[in-house]
Amino acid sequence: MSYDLRSVSLPKLGSTGLRWLTRAVEHPLIGPWLIEKLKRDAGVTRLRTAHVGEPPTFFPMHPAADPDIPPLDATVPDDSPYSDAASPQPVASGFRFPSVADYHRAYRRGQLTPEAVAESFLARWGESERHAKPLRAMIAVNRDDLALQARASATRWREGRPLGIWDGVPVAIKDELDVAGYPTTLGTRVYTGRVASTDSTVAARLRSAGALLVGKANMHELGINITGLNPHYGTPRNPYHDGFHTGGSSSGPACAVASGLVPVAIGADGGGSIRLPSAFCGLVGIKPTFGRISEHGVPPLVWSMAYLGPIAANVADCAAAYALIAGDDRRDPLSVGHPRVSVEASPPASVRGVRIGVHRAWFRHATAEVVRVGERMLATLEANGATVVELEIPELDLQRVAHIAIITGEMAASTTAVYDGRCREFALDSRVSLALARSFSSAELVTAARVRTRAMQAWAQAFRGVDVIATPASGRTAPPITEASLGEGESDLSMTTEVMRFAFPANLTGHPAISFPAGYGADGLPIGMQLIGRPWSESLLFRVATLAERFVERRAPARWYPVLDL
Repeated sequence: MSYDLRSVSLPKLGSTGLRWLTRAVEHPLIGPWLIEKLKRDAGVTRLRTAHVGEPPTFFPMHPAADPDIPPLDATVPDDSPYSDAASPQPVASGFRFPSVADYHRAYRRGQLTPEAVAESFLARWGESERHAKPLRAMIAVNRDDLALQARASATRWREGRPLGIWDGVPVAIKDELDVAGYPTTLGTRVYTGRVASTDSTVAARLRSAGALLVGKANMHELGINITGLNPHYGTPRNPYHDGFHTGGSSSGPACAVASGLVPVAIGADGGGSIRLPSAFCGLVGIKPTFGRISEHGVPPLVWSMAYLGPIAANVADCAAAYALIAGDDRRDPLSVGHPRVSVEASPPASVRGVRIGVHRAWFRHATAEVVRVGERMLATLEANGATVVELEIPELDLQRVAHIAIITGEMAASTTAVYDGRCREFALDSRVSLALARSFSSAELVTAARVRTRAMQAWAQAFRGVDVIATPASGRTAPPITEASLGEGESDLSMTTEVMRFAFPANLTGHPAISFPAGYGADGLPIGMQLIGRPWSESLLFRVATLAERFVERRAPARWYPVLDL
């Protein structure tokens, strides 16, 4: 067995080059030849020659069995979100983001009202947009609807009957999920006509808990890339440095949380689209086990790699949001019949007994500062009782290729109805990606599904000796924004490969994975750590991340628009 992931060397194209490439791949004569060359350079033609004996797996479903989670030492004394005590500080000093508990506590004490929060959100969001470099966290905000929600929440609080800890807490929803009264655009101008009449299951569960749904957060068009660059609605900027991307495709949700506009946002993850923005913006994001969170009310962009989940400023809020939105929903058959949702996010006294698997060659295939920060976090977990176990995961490059084929193939299928007639309304990078996606043959897609079967077996084997597997969240920090490319976009497939190096396996195999802050690079950009767990083991991921969080000194974002001032 040997480590087979390699850095891909493909040309970076600005707007002019991307415009020519788009024309070429869509040309009936030149296109097929050029697409074949691009696929060969990216290594995805391996699917034609790979010898895979396993049958195909079209959905990465896992047996409905309770996970084997090691017992952890007694928890560190922690304040209840409902208490009047101040929120507990992490062991490391530094900046603290406002939490869900802070909102709840301010309401309980009568120091704040949901109506004031709604007004503050609108004011701070407007301020973020009037800057010379607008943050562009949101695609749409309905002021009247937000005012109605806030008024209803304020009435409940005034009458002493709040719905719980979420009542009056502002939450942003990625524009990939239906929210009643809003179009679901998927970050494009093609899907602007249909206004949702009802909430998606996730939005409905948040609304029923009293959360203020502040609007639709921005995203990379169709979720088809990892920067967040969006020529239609503007490109979200990283609150830690507005000359850098937030990461995508859940760019708006991460931007909204990291800038202080909301404590929690909902994202979607087909290839790292929750975990990468979380890492780049110094946040916590969970991609759950396949089927754990209902996809009802989400347009069918992809099917077998669709994962919804929360992005939050801290682990406790991420876990609380996950607990609220996860669980069976008869309107999504893939979400039914799984183990009971159980979340324990309080910080354990140690992680003694937790075995952390590390594929060292893979772990170190990143920039020097990402590796340095990641290994320091591993050492911290070891010092707090964890055992690091060396392991190897075979055929990671074949898994990468299978992921590309399946996710882009499903995107091509989902856009077929509008692609031919309205192709030119998509952004240039989306048109190139869709042209490549439409070139995969049925035989290649079936082979990719057979690779998925083998990959799930390989990961199951790896988990026989460990409880979680640790990697950096990304092979690098947030990529810089090329200002000249904001109007029409750019293409940098080599960078995309570097960013996604640790993200794709969990999407392919259905395992849960969490990204959480591990430190910062020399330029001040956040660096994230990833833990991948056994199916249904989200609770363990939260608890290990909660302990790790206590040893990371958080820093304040440069672009900070807090709706709640601590």
